[in-house]
Amino acid sequence: MATKFETIDDYLASFPPASRAALDGVRSTIREAVPDAREKIRYGMPTYLLGGRPLLYFAGWKKHVGIYPVPTGDSSFEAEVAQYRGAKETVRFPLAQPIPLDLVRHIVELCLASRKQPTP
Repeated sequence: MATKFETIDDYLASFPPASRAALDGVRSTIREAVPDAREKIRYGMPTYLLGGRPLLYFAGWKKHVGIYPVPTGDSSFEAEVAQYRGAKETVRFPLAQPIPLDLVRHIVELCLASRKQPTP
């Protein structure tokens, strides 16, 4: 049975130190980029809610950190994120490499911008 975490701190504490450092960096970057977002565990992973609705999620895995959903951006953004794209609207940052926190911030900004666009 999977562990159920009450808080993001509990979730992060369950990881080994090297993974924890990468996850802490992602968390800090998201919190700096969107300080009004509320942190919560949803679907077993850290979630950032804005206006009561999920903005994005992140999760630690054995070999990578995933961020979801990552909307499609302009061609320069897509070129920057291409090596990390996984499934649709997913990026996977390998734990064997430094996490590109500037790109994480850009992802958060793109999520915020797509949230502000009117729905067709």
